[in-house]
Amino acid sequence: MAKSIVTILCLLLFPWCCTLLYAEEKGTKDAEEGTIVTFWPLIDYRESPRDGFRNLSLLGPLVKFQQWGDESESAVRPLFFRTSNPRKESSETTILYPLASVETSPEVSTFQVAKLFQKNIYRKDDKENQGESNMFFPFYLSGTSKKYGPYTSVFPIHGDIYERFWRDEIHFTLFPLYSRTVKKGTTTRNYLYPFFATIEGERESGFHFWPLYGESAKEGSYRKRFVLWPLFLQEKSGLDGDTPTDTLYLFPFYAATDSPKSTSRYVLWPFFGYKTEKEGNQVEHDYFWPLWRTVRGDNRTLTSWVPFYLEEERKEYRKRWIMWPVYKHEEITADNFREERDRLLYFLYSDNREFWPKDGTERRRTAVWPLFVATRDPRGVKSLSVPAPVEPILDKEGIEKSWAPLWRLYQQKWDDNGDSAVSVLWNLYWHEVRGEAIAFEFFPLIAGRSGESSADYQFLKGLLRYRKRGGEKSVSFFWLPFGVHWKDDSRGERGQTDTVTGNLP
Repeated sequence: MAKSIVTILCLLLFPWCCTLLYAEEKGTKDAEEGTIVTFWPLIDYRESPRDGFRNLSLLGPLVKFQQWGDESESAVRPLFFRTSNPRKESSETTILYPLASVETSPEVSTFQVAKLFQKNIYRKDDKENQGESNMFFPFYLSGTSKKYGPYTSVFPIHGDIYERFWRDEIHFTLFPLYSRTVKKGTTTRNYLYPFFATIEGERESGFHFWPLYGESAKEGSYRKRFVLWPLFLQEKSGLDGDTPTDTLYLFPFYAATDSPKSTSRYVLWPFFGYKTEKEGNQVEHDYFWPLWRTVRGDNRTLTSWVPFYLEEERKEYRKRWIMWPVYKHEEITADNFREERDRLLYFLYSDNREFWPKDGTERRRTAVWPLFVATRDPRGVKSLSVPAPVEPILDKEGIEKSWAPLWRLYQQKWDDNGDSAVSVLWNLYWHEVRGEAIAFEFFPLIAGRSGESSADYQFLKGLLRYRKRGGEKSVSFFWLPFGVHWKDDSRGERGQTDTVTGNLP
């Protein structure tokens, strides 16, 4: 049985081996033009020394090794995808995107799993920025603060955390029994969080017994109080600034806010009310929010009758909904940039267009779920991919690299110069056009390459082969390295015929 399998593999690979041997003998001129060796679906190798490019694909889109200039890529889809640039000392590896990733740069190395476990190693020149941090959220966290030094947290037993989670300091023991946080000089101690708390700082004090009663105040800055939260809340803030603000909530019956810049009143918050802002002379009315709303001002206008119609305009921005969520149109207009986007049923159809007027460049992406994605980049290179079960929903680089090649049955790229590339069923059929050069293959029936003064056509992977180079032509059979050769003298005197030489290559 084993001998039979080996024999079959040898027979299958024999034409490819002969093709590879011939490719090595073609000479310097062909090597500069590039090399293509294929045996679908096992192997697909392409090289272009002129562009510093080479790519090896195994088993269709499953395995990939690519080098293009300083950039290299390797993949075993969908298990991992890696890009690296030794010159920049940087690399990025994704593992079962988006499950885990590893990123390295001259400054930091990061390893993360589902954003819950993360390890950072810092390598900056100054000693203060060297070190590492580790996190297995929320159970373990460690790192080094530039201001406070090293810290460690083992949740919920005990922990000290500095300059994380929008706080200067976080301390806890047997959370929620006890915790202490510090932010901008204000210290809050929680006992059996969130029920009991005390607040203290410079000219600041307070406490709360949630949800029954709480109060806190800082002299000349703010005063807060709640009773039966959230039924009654009262706050005076910004007392030390230009816009002191009074806020009152009698949830859900009444809400009011007053400041030198704005005023608002709501009944059955947030459904019915109005808000005025002196800046921009803006007035907002809500009638059973969010269904019926209007905003009128110098910098913003809004008319909303959800789900039937919504139109909003701001400086450099415009949005329109019709029969939400059936149709949506968005525009961004600035001096150096303009963007337009149309959508039907969110991601069922999406057309995004970006323009840079000064450069005269544009970018476009059109997607119809789950049929196709079509793009045009600023260089004028256009592409079409079929099908597209995920890309119209999640336009992510990780999806494009690690997953999309697995289900793309048809791919095409072309530009305004006439260069193009097409691939069907992961190169079962493919063709490429670059200037005068054309290459194609429909495995295993026919393959060919042609240029301005050369041609090479193979039938059944070289069982029958025709070649032309300059004024010489040849035909070979059965993958043999020799065949019938003759010179094409048709460019000479009229009436002169071809001469069969029969010489070996």
